Amino acid sequence: MNTAQPTSSCSHVLLWVRDLHQAVANFRAAGFEVTYATAEARAQHAHIWFSHGPIIELLTTPRHAWLFKWPIDCLAGRGAGRRMLRWAAQGEGFCDLALLCDDAILAPRLKGLAACGVAMGRAVNWRRTCADGSHTRFRFVYPRHDRLPFLVTPYTPAQHPAQQVHPNGATGLAAIVLGVNPADQTALNLLAGDDPLLRLQPATHTGVQAVHITGLAHPLNLHGAQLLGGPTAKGDRHA
Repeated sequence: MNTAQPTSSCSHVLLWVRDLHQAVANFRAAGFEVTYATAEARAQHAHIWFSHGPIIELLTTPRHAWLFKWPIDCLAGRGAGRRMLRWAAQGEGFCDLALLCDDAILAPRLKGLAACGVAMGRAVNWRRTCADGSHTRFRFVYPRHDRLPFLVTPYTPAQHPAQQVHPNGATGLAAIVLGVNPADQTALNLLAGDDPLLRLQPATHTGVQAVHITGLAHPLNLHGAQLLGGPTAKGDRHA
């Protein structure tokens, strides 16, 4: 078995916003149910859940995020702090992509990626207190190259709602359009494998360009993010 290849699909698309509370209000006005990841007053993350499959995570970063660059590098490995600063520096819009990896195979996955030349940071254990007071835990690992997607284990306990109905009709992500710099193609393939949701396009910088959402009647551009109707024709996945 090639342990560099993933066994799961996308976990979530990250969307950086300048003001999280304003973004939550705007997405709710556009017909999405949005829940804060932690207590609302100090939250820096919020989620657009679907009943299954990948979700959209809205996030912001502290005003003086540059002060955290070195501590984050110490926590998650070289390149982690640069990744966080890039989220804010590029402005509002999609900023990153998280790929699922089962916790039980995370260690061999990292070993396989390293053997194939994809440098990874440290596995970080994270525990979150949700807005309702419950707790969830997961692990994540950033590649040292700050534009490559990162790995995350499933939330424990699982967080997907059994039924999620959005007033605008959205039922799930049908496709994720991912721009890929040719120099990143090999590493991207090792990280993401043949995930059927990914639509790869040649680009100057590797990163999410748009998402297609099943059930969305009209395209939206919110906080720099293109949200398109779906599903789309599969076509050729590769850039």
